[in-house]
Parts: sequence; C-alpha cells; structure tokens
Amino acid sequence: MRLDKFLQISRLVKRRTIANTLCNRGAVSVNGHVAKAGKMLAVGDVIRLPHEEPPEPEYEVLELPSGNVSRARAATLYRQL
Repeated sequence: MRLDKFLQISRLVKRRTIANTLCNRGAVSVNGHVAKAGKMLAVGDVIRLPHEEPPEPEYEVLELPSGNVSRARAATLYRQL
C-alpha cells in the first residue's frame, strides 16, 4: 500500500492531498529515510510524521488494509512508539 494512502486510511493525516504535500516537502520518513508519497509500505515499517513539538511521533505499521476501514478499526492499523 502506498504511504499517502495508508496515512489517509489510518487517519494519521486528514486528507490524502495533505499526505502528498508532507511527503513532497520531505517531512515524512519511513524506517529513518525520507519517503515519497508512492513508497510502498510493509508490515513493521516505522513512519515518522512532522509535529510542532519534539519529539516527532513514530508509528509502526501493524496491518495493511485492502480498502477503506471504519474509524474504530483505523486505530488498530498502527501503534505509536
């Protein structure tokens, strides 16, 4: 699953266009490397998102859904480190 799509489906980012913008700015990293919006994710990858206050939050991918998920289930797709 693409990074920008995962960020939207998991509700870590409100909209996919915002996820694309963050990735284009180089603000999102996966496993310690700056990632583009089209980066394919795998279970176990660690995503770091920009945040106003340090430290920046990190999330581990626990599941890659095949389609849209409910709001309640979205929180089970990742865990905050």
